Amino acid sequence: MSEKAKRITRKSSTPIKVYSLPEEKEHIEVQTKRAGMSVTRYLREVGQSYKIKGVVDCEKVRELALINGDLGRLGGLLKLWLTDDVRTAQFGQSTILAVLRKIEATQEEMGKVMTKVVMPKI
Repeated sequence: MSEKAKRITRKSSTPIKVYSLPEEKEHIEVQTKRAGMSVTRYLREVGQSYKIKGVVDCEKVRELALINGDLGRLGGLLKLWLTDDVRTAQFGQSTILAVLRKIEATQEEMGKVMTKVVMPKI
């Protein structure tokens, strides 16, 4: 017998059927999406007492990257002003204060997105 024929795989094994109510099934599916797993893998790992580790919400990470880009642009603008660059000579104190307020608002927005990543609601 060849080495390949001797190996037992999950696909060739007998499946375990789990009967559930529609709301139980929906809850399991939500949990599997949150963990970034298939239903099969999730149930197998829960059944073997493995600790389920969730994955970071990719959409929220994308939002954080956009916010980080905004902060970078605002920081670059402030840096230009501080170095007395010719391109920012027309900027007055009110413009700089507006940039600082925008940075603070963006930091608050970033904090809210981070909270959603760390403590997602189901």
